[in-house]
Amino acid sequence: MTDVTQAEVASEFEQHRTHLTGVAYRMLGSIADAEDAVQDAWLRLQRVDRSEIEDLRGWLTTVTGRLCLDRLRSARATREAYVGPWLPEPLVTRLPDASAPDPADVAVLDESIRMALLVVLEHLTPEQRVAFVLHDIFGVPFDGVAGVLGVSTEAARQHASRARRAVHDRAPRRSAPPDEHRAVLEAFLAAVRHGELQGLVKLLDPDVVLTSDGGGLVQAARRPIEGADRVGRFLLGIVEKARPADWAAEHAIVNGEPGMIGWVLPPDGGEHVLVGVVTVDVGESGLVERVALVVNPEKLTHIPV
Repeated sequence: MTDVTQAEVASEFEQHRTHLTGVAYRMLGSIADAEDAVQDAWLRLQRVDRSEIEDLRGWLTTVTGRLCLDRLRSARATREAYVGPWLPEPLVTRLPDASAPDPADVAVLDESIRMALLVVLEHLTPEQRVAFVLHDIFGVPFDGVAGVLGVSTEAARQHASRARRAVHDRAPRRSAPPDEHRAVLEAFLAAVRHGELQGLVKLLDPDVVLTSDGGGLVQAARRPIEGADRVGRFLLGIVEKARPADWAAEHAIVNGEPGMIGWVLPPDGGEHVLVGVVTVDVGESGLVERVALVVNPEKLTHIPV
């Protein structure tokens, strides 16, 4: 490429970066890994003749899919050795001030980035996950998916079908509308803040499950916690252990849904430290059915402070 041509291609590539990062994030569940995959796609684009590519967006999507497939295959051993439950790296949008829109109003109703769905996708094979993301979420034809996977079109169709069944069977449906979700979250936070175990338990489904991801770097439950009383006591225990440090929580948009981010203010008056992200799934009954708590500091680095 000449310098002029390279600059033009770079400009074209930037127009597709957000789309490619979205594709990669849904496949990998990690913002950092997604950005690395997109950067690798850019490097590959620099090594080909742009004039030979008719559909740049499609070409880049295919290349990014292949790169993610390789990463998923190599990550299996790493995930198996991961300490405790693994949760996706949260996508967080902070609300700038008290006059900002209600998070229930600005939540993006995008099922494909919900924390609960990404957790289910983690249980698929790499081939199933790539096929599902490319075809079912981004509408890539099966012949294109087959090219990414290196299989026949029919095999690609079967990978997507198996993934679709798993998602249907395991992914919780979005039950509560955003305004109700926000109201439950408000009550949930108030009960935790004031140490009201009974009030907190009343907000939890009897079969609620809490999953916390510390990655072995900070204290977190090594296994999911089940049951309203156990989950309630665990959450209040976290607050108690934070003392004498003060703590604060703020509403945010987490993976397109109302959520919370938590801060701790050290006793010496130092800067607030971001310590976790919380999301809850509210069922048809209006009770919290699942709680996801991401406290692994390596998964909080992309959150704006």
